[in-house]
Amino acid sequence: MGALIKAIIVDDEERARYVLNSFLQEYKNDIEVVALCEDVEQAVQEIKKHQPDLVFLDIEMPNYTGFELVSFFDDVNFEIIFVTAYSQFALRAFEVAAFDYLLKPIEQTRLDQSIKQFIEKRNIDKDALNYQILKESLNEKSVKKMIVTHQGMQKALNIADIIAIEAKEAYATIFDIQGNAYTMSKNLKFYESLLEDSKVFFRVHKSWLINYHHIIQYSNSDYMIYLTNQLEAKISKYRKAEFDEWYRSFASNTSF
Repeated sequence: MGALIKAIIVDDEERARYVLNSFLQEYKNDIEVVALCEDVEQAVQEIKKHQPDLVFLDIEMPNYTGFELVSFFDDVNFEIIFVTAYSQFALRAFEVAAFDYLLKPIEQTRLDQSIKQFIEKRNIDKDALNYQILKESLNEKSVKKMIVTHQGMQKALNIADIIAIEAKEAYATIFDIQGNAYTMSKNLKFYESLLEDSKVFFRVHKSWLINYHHIIQYSNSDYMIYLTNQLEAKISKYRKAEFDEWYRSFASNTSF
């Protein structure tokens, strides 16, 4: 694989540092752990000294949180895998920001997946935009934007601007109000789960997840929904009754 990947572990819990370092010994032919840090201040010094490729970064730490680490650098030229004991909502924030994370207690199989993913994309730059979207989502306790890939570049897409998402086998295509279509390497189930807290999205068919605010009209006779930008989505007959109930609920609930 070439030169060893230089890694740094940052966690204020000594046992957590020890456990992760022990797991990483399985990769000693590929990964060299060059420093174990107990706080952000120490991590900044070690990062400047060693110029690592990868930083395993705990979020909850004294003085500075893990998120504040990046503010010490003009250019973040290392990949971050966050280590967290956060709630299910927070995990969605990592997903929308296209960030990898390890959930405490760390499992070897999940670490294997993260390492494999890092190796496959290690030469791809990580835009500071990802950090911003992640911090916004966690601070506001609400997912309002997600990272999508557009013309080879990463872009922050407002959730409210999504008209619908269509399944394309193992992929999904996201349609927005500007007329863009983003084909993503995630299936529709992923986005259904990601957006489940946003009550305006409903999966009307195995192939379609739609946004209520972009429905123009729907036909009971041919089971079709007509959306913004001339998009059309089929309603599954098995979901029709549930869809009707969901659709009517907006008339009596203005908080959506």
